[in-house]
Amino acid sequence: MKRIRRAKIVATLGPASDSQEQIEELFVAGADVFRLNFSHGAYAEHKARMNAVRAIEAKYGRPVSVLADLQGPKLRVGLMAKGGIDLQKDQAFRLDLEELIGDRDRAPLPHPEIFTALKENTQILLNDGNIRLRVTEVGDGFADTVVTAGGILTDRKGVNVPNAVLPVAAMTDKDRADLEFALTLGVDWIALSFVQRAEDVAEARKIVQGRAAVLSKLEKPAAIDRLDEIIPLSDAVMVARGDLGVELPPEDVPGIQKQIIRQCREAGKPVVVATQMLESMISAPAPTRAEASDVATAVYDGADAVMLSAETAAGDYPVEAVSIMDRIIARTERDNAYRAIMDTTHPDPEQTAPDAITAAARQVAETIGAAAIVTYTTSGSTTLRAARERPDVPILCLTEIRATARRLALVWGIHGVITQDVHNFGDMIDKACRIAREENLAQKGERLVVTAGVPFGTPGATNILRIAWINN
Repeated sequence: MKRIRRAKIVATLGPASDSQEQIEELFVAGADVFRLNFSHGAYAEHKARMNAVRAIEAKYGRPVSVLADLQGPKLRVGLMAKGGIDLQKDQAFRLDLEELIGDRDRAPLPHPEIFTALKENTQILLNDGNIRLRVTEVGDGFADTVVTAGGILTDRKGVNVPNAVLPVAAMTDKDRADLEFALTLGVDWIALSFVQRAEDVAEARKIVQGRAAVLSKLEKPAAIDRLDEIIPLSDAVMVARGDLGVELPPEDVPGIQKQIIRQCREAGKPVVVATQMLESMISAPAPTRAEASDVATAVYDGADAVMLSAETAAGDYPVEAVSIMDRIIARTERDNAYRAIMDTTHPDPEQTAPDAITAAARQVAETIGAAAIVTYTTSGSTTLRAARERPDVPILCLTEIRATARRLALVWGIHGVITQDVHNFGDMIDKACRIAREENLAQKGERLVVTAGVPFGTPGATNILRIAWINN
């Protein structure tokens, strides 16, 4: 099954997409990656969904990627009296460690680590930023504040502290258990929530030990200040705009999205844009025009993938959401402006032999009008370099490593095929031509640009380029 677009679609599984039949419909409609959200659902449900994805992969013979999204620490107030308290602007309000039920004057905040990061004038956001407090005094286990934006505060509403690096680990005990379970399932990607610093990513990588690729979710302003440290340690990055939008002014989020995508493209790291992309389709059969423009903007920026959350997990129109996202991406990529933007924003290759070969492959393919670029890869690095170039032709990835093919299903422009490795140049060309024809990426009389590394099967050793004619 060949997609006609380059950017990929991540679909979240949930109650609205639970059966193998429903998941298959999402795949046929255009989903390339399936997300298991460990903030919800029992292990048995995740396992059943994973089994369904693998059955669909076997049926269609196309590598499919599965992403396990860890919940991360959730900072919340405790219980409130009478089901909720109406906080008024300019009133005094205390947060403390007392276990007593909250009232009009105070609320329990059972997170002692937060108090160590607070200081005078620090802003605290409650209930997704709908209620705002400003700290006036911090003491041992309490913070006195003044309400700057009021509202009804009910039980266990979320807490955000946007302008502070909180001494909170990115993984809780629940996350560690979920991570081990996800790895036993054989997921391809681990999405790490609440990343604030490079050390958070390093800790996750140490636990994962190469059993999956690590994707860092950027949802904290502290992470944006450390992009130069976080991106190199990550296998991929997600722009989690919903949480960023809580802790940052809304007008800052579009520019930050573009900044993250630009830096990821320069580093050759896949980048996913997520949250509220087709939000209205949770309950409507078609998106708003603004949502369609939002998806298109991420595609114009060069994102590797765009993600659907509640739209496919709990919405009334999950298949329609994937289908319209597929159409928006395909239409955007046909726009002449899209190709111009890709060329204008093309990052310079690194001063290495593999980057030189891959950059040359793109140029040669454009010059001779090749039907596709074919990459032989073991670790995936050769193919990632090819995707970084954003060529105007499909990238056919040939690998004997199933895990590599599955991980690369998240990456822009890549059509993966699992096949045995080659042993000589003749075998390399014959196999590239045969599979390109079988996968409907090229026809007789067309040419391919083929890259690989010699000795064959050596990870990261891209050092040859060949032009191949398809003769039969």
